[in-house]
Amino acid sequence: MTTFLGKPVTLAGQAVAVGSTAPDFTLTTTDLTKKSLSDFADKVKVISIIPSIDTGICSTQTRTFNQTLSDLDDTVVITVSRDLPFAQARWCGAQGLENAVMLSDYVDSSFGKAYGVLMEEWQLLARAVLVLDKDNKVVYTEYLDNVNSEPNYDKAIEAVKALH
Repeated sequence: MTTFLGKPVTLAGQAVAVGSTAPDFTLTTTDLTKKSLSDFADKVKVISIIPSIDTGICSTQTRTFNQTLSDLDDTVVITVSRDLPFAQARWCGAQGLENAVMLSDYVDSSFGKAYGVLMEEWQLLARAVLVLDKDNKVVYTEYLDNVNSEPNYDKAIEAVKALH
């Protein structure tokens, strides 16, 4: 059971399993262009999924993955939320992370449904971390039972480094 703010939530879709190929997506960037999973071909991908960039845990999660993994060659950290692209851009500027890849699922929640993280009661994304190899095969997942808790950064980072 997944909880948010201490209450059970219903997640739309199915969680993506280790060993499967990650579903493609098309999401909105901070400059209102569209990006798909295929735009990050030939890179190891960390997909960091958060409810809202304007909360403490989400901010910490985004900063931690970007600061820790930004120097690795052929690796991209993709943060996905339902925040408006303007809020994502404002946060990046305030944090000095102008090169962070922030994608918004605000248009139709298609990402949230495809990855099994759309909280139906709140229309926000539940917290999760996925690591994909260069061929989009899922090598690591963490879907948090308590959306208001931090992911295991070390395990995710270890999964990324194992691919290098």
